[in-house]
Amino acid sequence: MLKKIGRSKLLLGTAGFLLAAYLKFVWATTRFRTSPEDHYQPVYDHMPFILASWHGLHFMVPLARRKDHAVTVLVSRSADGEINAAAARSMGLSVIRGSGGRRRKKASSKGGAAGFLRMKSTLENGGTVAQTADVPRGTPRRCGLGIVTLALHSGRPVVPVAVATRRFIELKNWDSTRVPLPFGRGGIAVGRPVYVTNGTEDPELQAARSEVEAEMNKTQKTADALAGLTAEPT
Repeated sequence: MLKKIGRSKLLLGTAGFLLAAYLKFVWATTRFRTSPEDHYQPVYDHMPFILASWHGLHFMVPLARRKDHAVTVLVSRSADGEINAAAARSMGLSVIRGSGGRRRKKASSKGGAAGFLRMKSTLENGGTVAQTADVPRGTPRRCGLGIVTLALHSGRPVVPVAVATRRFIELKNWDSTRVPLPFGRGGIAVGRPVYVTNGTEDPELQAARSEVEAEMNKTQKTADALAGLTAEPT
């Protein structure tokens, strides 16, 4: 019975709707600072792009975009993904379902290849896409090769975006998920666009992966500092 309830699209969809409503409430009651002040300034000349955030730190990121900026997000086909997809749609995002995960042999069943091709097609048609950069249940805050490969084959840059809140609950799970709380300070940071122009050999992709990871961590640190979690960088 519990497994059946856990697979109910109606219940999972309702949970996603409620999650989105809660995040909007947190957004409305948080005093945000941004870096740069116009956080779209670094990306005006780089659209469309691949918006990148970390697992567990990504919940508020969709609310930082302009209302007229259409974004399509990659969401896994898991039960958790069903909740996330419903939440994303409630926040005005388009959704592509698919994730290769850590095991390549399971990528086709999870829609990894199809998801990649749809993301690439969206970029080629002028649409911005978004995804978390670290591999689910892998090493948190370590960029995977998937987002780098998408940047290479689409020709579009990876743009790190981070949103932090001063008040949150940290879960004891693989990615130390932060559940944001209302009525506090917040920070929004947009990093430097990273283009991936070389990738015919594995060392080139690994170098690009490291560059994206470093820029994402720098962007997250800036958002944390703006929210009052750490000292602001000099």
